[in-house]
Amino acid sequence: MADHNELGNEGEIRAQNYLLENGYKLLHTNWKCGKLELDIVARKDDWLVVVEVKTRSTDTFEHPQEAITNRKIKNIVNAAHEYIHQYDWTGETRFDVIAVMPYGQSYKIEHIEDAFLAPVN
Repeated sequence: MADHNELGNEGEIRAQNYLLENGYKLLHTNWKCGKLELDIVARKDDWLVVVEVKTRSTDTFEHPQEAITNRKIKNIVNAAHEYIHQYDWTGETRFDVIAVMPYGQSYKIEHIEDAFLAPVN
């Protein structure tokens, strides 16, 4: 497996553990609908939380959440719409980003709640 894939997998595991430690209930990881994918779908309180995980080895060139383009946001929102429909979710939904970067022998985790809004069509 390529180093970037291993780093990405480690970042997703770190993000999942972070969410669990902070009272989130994980519903699905790497949920797929056709070519669309949601990294993490979780519940906290009365919210469905769709989490995009961005892992980078360094923030020298761009911060991890800056890698989320408008096209990526549209894909996440479309996948979330399918998820909501499939699981008949009727509550509130928000989109979070968790940025994970190695920091010495550990990892730095930045959780951005309500990172973006669903675009209006």
